[in-house]
Amino acid sequence: MSKFKNSEKVFEIKGLSQAVVIPFENQKMIILSGQIPLNKQGELVGNDVATQSIQIFENIKSILETCGATLNDIVKLGIFITDISQIAGYREARDQFINLDMPPTSTLVEVKGLFRNDVFVEIEAVAML
Repeated sequence: MSKFKNSEKVFEIKGLSQAVVIPFENQKMIILSGQIPLNKQGELVGNDVATQSIQIFENIKSILETCGATLNDIVKLGIFITDISQIAGYREARDQFINLDMPPTSTLVEVKGLFRNDVFVEIEAVAML
């Protein structure tokens, strides 16, 4: 049976779970909601893509830990960025967190906007254990 999870270390938004854990025989899949650059108190962290991405990956790490997983278990990333010219800042931040020898699959899309004008990037993740 699927289990919906939230990390106490990440700001909770009413109306959504941070992750769902889906069992498959001897494995489980963890699907994370899109993560944004808010700290535990709900405050925006960073006014650039690189800093915001670091906060997002910290949030992803905390959520995965709550589910018994690590960043190395990520198999897919989905990145939504409001300005594709800022991709270098995202990559710089990402490379501090993912396994560069075996990186996850990834899709990056430039979007017109996210839920707030001061949020420049949102990242969703799928992990397998």
